[in-house]
Formats: sequence, structure tokens, C-alpha cells
Amino acid sequence: MDLRLTEEQQQLVEAFASLYADAAPSDRVRSAEPGGHLPELWDRLVATGAVEMAVPEDAGGGGASLLDLALVAEQHGRAVAPAPLIEAQVAGRLLSRLPAGADALAGVIAGNRLVTVGVRPARDGVATLVPGGAVADAIVALDEDRLVLVPVPEGTRHVVNTGAMPLADIAIGADATELATGADALAAYAIALDEWRVLTAGALVGIAQRALEIGVAYVKERHAFGQPIGGFQAVAHRLADRATEVDGAQLLTREAAWAAAEDPQRAPELAAMAFGFAADTARDTTYYALHFHGGYGFMLEYDAQLYFRRARAWAGVLGEPRDAYRRVSDLRYAAVGA
Repeated sequence: MDLRLTEEQQQLVEAFASLYADAAPSDRVRSAEPGGHLPELWDRLVATGAVEMAVPEDAGGGGASLLDLALVAEQHGRAVAPAPLIEAQVAGRLLSRLPAGADALAGVIAGNRLVTVGVRPARDGVATLVPGGAVADAIVALDEDRLVLVPVPEGTRHVVNTGAMPLADIAIGADATELATGADALAAYAIALDEWRVLTAGALVGIAQRALEIGVAYVKERHAFGQPIGGFQAVAHRLADRATEVDGAQLLTREAAWAAAEDPQRAPELAAMAFGFAADTARDTTYYALHFHGGYGFMLEYDAQLYFRRARAWAGVLGEPRDAYRRVSDLRYAAVGA
């Protein structure tokens, strides 16, 4: 396994870093709150082909690998970008695996339809906390053993959350289109969830990277007792530990993305590992970045709080890191037992 970036992948990273720097600086991220969606950023992403690239070539898309998408997700997280890119990419890939999803996929590829995916199975006919649901045209949801495409009603209200995400609860009504049932539906949905875990892990790595940079820059500037506070061991050692964790989370996430194509038997386990560890890393790193700002860290004028809130909210859409670790354990011991 060689996770060094190719020249094309490095260019991909640079292109999206430039796009986010131009279209999603922190002042625009703030302007998108509390709804958490910046239409002009979404238009730029669609025009760039960020959603289309996620769809396999044989389905009319760009054929990007999950590793390519994870690299983009890192830049998405670094910018705490207010656009449902990850969910739209996962939904497009899911639709490409379902013959009944061809019409919806055509709209996704054309860029005139925003489709997202519910990462929590529906309960009592309602898909809850759907990421991007408040701004989507439709969602793909699992309702018992059925995968359905559900139109999002106009005027759907977003669920207020500390991460300023366009979450929504969507009822599955009679206008839902059945895409798959039974084992086929469950298998396709499981793959989609693993892809969402990997890409969200990539975004959480990006959040942690940028939060660490913000924290390090601040402790170099802030002085106490005649020296920068970054010179104190209690500060420097904690930030050094976070740097090690961020590197580890990035490596694990890229391995999980690589495994989707190269080692599919381990892919679900690695996806859960990456999601859990990246979530913990993002939480720890943003905590210390904010903590070392002192009271300033909680002020809306400072970027540290943007990352602190999103590090918790983005992962929390699916669950706590400990839930991911339980999944790893279940997958590992089930494999051994079998």
C-alpha cells in the first residue's frame, strides 16, 4: 500500500484548496449561519464537477476513487465549508448502483438536482437529522428494508444545531419512489454509509488540521510572563500530541479510502476505525485550540469556535465515536468467529 499522492491527486488538492479559499473564507462561513448553506459556494462546487466526479464513469460521472474524494473532503473540512458536498457525493454513488435511480442520477450529474442521503434509517416513516436535507431536492433513505427516493417539500425547516448544518427531518410519504428492497437495498445502503464515514472522517481530519494551525499561530503570538505561551510545556506538549494524532487520523482515513477499492473485505472495518478516530482527534484538537485562546476562543469573531462546534456536530449526525469503535469490534469478532 502506497498512500503517497500522485501528481494528479496533488493537483486535485491544490485546486480545491484554492476554490475554498476564494469561495468560503471564514466571514462567508459565518454569514451562512445558522442555516449552514452558502448557495454561491454550492454553485461553484457543482460547476467545478465536485459532485459529478464522485459518480463512476460507466454511470456518466467522472470516476473518481474514494481516496480522491477523501482528499477533497479534507479541504472541505479545513474550510468548514457550508455546503452538503459529502452527502451529495455519497448519494450520487448510491444512485449509480441502483437501476431504479437512473433518472435521479441524471439530474445529479447535470447539476440541476441536489440529492442527499439519510445516514440514519427511518423510524416510524421519518428520516431524522438528514444532512443537507433542509436544502436538498430529494433524499435517499432506508425505510425498513426499502431504499426510497423522497422529494423534499418546499419550506422544509432545518433542525437547529450547534454546527450550523442544514439538517432536516423528512417524512416518507406516498410520493416516495422505491429504489430497491430486501438484501439488495440493505447492501447498497451499507456501502453508502461506509463511504459517508470515510469522507466525513476526511473532513474531520481537515477540521483538526486547520484548528491545530490556528492554535499554534495563537500561542506564538500571545505572551505571558515575558514569553510566548507556546513556550510553556503544558501548552507545547499538548499541541505536539495533537499533531501526532492528526497525522495518524489522516493516514488511517486515507487507508480506509484506499481499501474501498483495493481491500474491500476490510473496508467496512477501516471505515469505522477512521470515522471514530478522526472524530475523537477533531474534538481533542479543536478543544485545545480553543482552550489556549482563553476567553477569546468563545467569541464569534474568532475562528477557533467555528471548528470547535463543527468537530462535534459533523460526526454527531451519525453518532458518537464510541459507536464507531463498537462497530469495529463487531466486524472484527464476527469475522474471527466465522
